[in-house]
Amino acid sequence: MVVIRLARFGKKHSPKYRVTVADHRRWLGGKNIEVVGFYNPTPAANEKGFDVDLDKINAWIAKGAQPSDRVKSLIRKAAAKA
Repeated sequence: MVVIRLARFGKKHSPKYRVTVADHRRWLGGKNIEVVGFYNPTPAANEKGFDVDLDKINAWIAKGAQPSDRVKSLIRKAAAKA
């Protein structure tokens, strides 16, 4: 099964996440199919908190990919903002 989930990167105590499309059997930080956005839970004043490509996400969902709960909330947030 293909999933849309967050993959952590960044420094210790300063997490940042990529919104990735990956096989559910893969390790979270391992190889992914495509990166479709990013999420920063603690952005600085001049940084964006999140950015996702809704067209790519909707295309993957149409193909059967399952978004995680957190990614679903980011998609809703991005759709309301657009």
